[in-house]
This record gives sequence, structure tokens and C-alpha cells, in this order.
Amino acid sequence: MPSIAGVVLLPGAGGTKEHPTLCALEESLAPLPVIRHEFSYRREGKRTPPRAPRLVSELVEDCRTISAELDCDPGSLVFGGRSMGGRVCSMAVAEGMSAAGLILLSYPLHPPNHPDKLRVNHFASISVPCLFVSGDNDPFGSPNEFGQHLGRIDGDVSAKFLKGGRHDPSNRDQTADIINTVGDWLNGLS
Repeated sequence: MPSIAGVVLLPGAGGTKEHPTLCALEESLAPLPVIRHEFSYRREGKRTPPRAPRLVSELVEDCRTISAELDCDPGSLVFGGRSMGGRVCSMAVAEGMSAAGLILLSYPLHPPNHPDKLRVNHFASISVPCLFVSGDNDPFGSPNEFGQHLGRIDGDVSAKFLKGGRHDPSNRDQTADIINTVGDWLNGLS
């Protein structure tokens, strides 16, 4: 496993790279470089994201620029983010984008109230270490539901469920728990 050259974090569908959790992670992980990356639809001021395959293609292309900016191999970067941002990263890695690991915060296992519409078909094509951090009361996936599907991933998988947490961290304690969990996990990769 190469040493980690940096972390790339993407926001959820309705958020921006200025999401408080992403900013707190960047600050806590210093001096490790953290890039909070924005999809082009947000940079263009649009509110609604395009479909996931288009976002995956965009991220794969942006990966080249990001790794050049950090002067590193893409395989030494950990990718991830909140909700849709993490999902797109996981899909890009499943399609062959190089990465040292995935940080998946509030991964949207399925849309709320639609547990039959799972977003896990690509899991079997992921072979990098993964960290999932979600609320134990997240309508996008319960701990039990995650337990049924994380075994499909070929890489090492760690999961942390925040007590009383929903889809977005609602208090400082939950944000601090995310920061500590991500920091400890990254230290284990290096």
C-alpha cells in the first residue's frame, strides 16, 4: 500500500464543498493535503445533479487534474465524500479509477422509503479499503441493511454508525466522532 498523498472529498447532491463536515475534516487532517472538490454542475450554479454515470466520468477526468496538482499518483489518494459524493467515488473506483481507499460518509444505500432500490451493484468491483460512517437512524440505510451488503466489497471494510445520527451530522459530538473515526482509519492505511 503506497503512503497516502492526500484525500479528495466531494459533497452530497444538495451540498457544496463548503459543507461543515468536509471543512472540519480538512482542518483536522492537516498537514495531509485535503481537496474539497466540487462537481461542475455546482460550479455552474445548477442545483440538480446529472445522472451518476456522467458524474463518474467527470470524476475520473478530474482525478488526473487533482493528482497532477498534488504531484502524486492517483493510486495514493483516498477519495470519498458525503452521500452522493461518496457514492460517485465508489462507482468510479469500481470502474477502475485508481485510489488508495474510500471514505463514504452517509452513503445512500437506497433512497429513503425505498429499500428495494439498492445502490450496491458495483460493490463487488471495489477492492480498496473502505470506511463507511453513517447515522444509526439514517433513512438512506440502517446498520442492519449495511450489514447485509458490505460483505460484497473485496477490500477491507470498516463501518461506524453514529448513535442517534440521521443523514447529516446534527451536532458537534457527531462531527467530532466522524473526524476521529476518519483520522484513525487513515492512520491505519499509512
